[in-house]
Amino acid sequence: MTTLAGLKALMVDVDGVVITPRLGGWAADLEADLGVSKADLAEQFFAVHWPEVVLGNAGLHERLGPVLARIAPGVSSYELAAYWFAKDSVLDYQLLDDLALERARGVQAHLATVQEHERAAYIWDRLGLRGQFDALHYSADLGAKKSDPEFYAAVEARTGFSGRELLLIDDTAENAAAARAAGWRGAHWTGAQRLSEVLADLAGAA
Repeated sequence: MTTLAGLKALMVDVDGVVITPRLGGWAADLEADLGVSKADLAEQFFAVHWPEVVLGNAGLHERLGPVLARIAPGVSSYELAAYWFAKDSVLDYQLLDDLALERARGVQAHLATVQEHERAAYIWDRLGLRGQFDALHYSADLGAKKSDPEFYAAVEARTGFSGRELLLIDDTAENAAAARAAGWRGAHWTGAQRLSEVLADLAGAA
């Protein structure tokens, strides 16, 4: 059995946990490869439109297309999205193996992530994580981010588990703290420990 008493489901972040960050970020070579300025994209798309897109209040291509028409007229939103998703898709297979062991012991594994609809579908289906997790919970679908108490309430309602039966594993310490404030358990993932060690540390601190 798992070392953490009462645990029913692991809620695992995607970027920085299941997906290993690329050195320099997914857009490190964007200008060389597609002719799109990383700075312009950050300033005119992510800073302006991303908050609505990632909460499901606007579509990725609806907002990205017009921005690219201004800063890189030869590149479509679909081309940039395909590039982005492919560059940001290196899986941590050691963690996936460790999660599979927990699932074999009866603990569910879910993805809990801040994503818009297009990339969420890519992660779930194209990267094959559908076959390795019990469910996917993401911000654009829930209408809330992991900094919002509503995110945790929505996941509890979907799963039927109470907060104490859930553990968020996240590479952002603030998200782990938000989970704890919502009545969950929360662990800040640094990649320095195996999953079993993280669970053992939490059990020892309980």
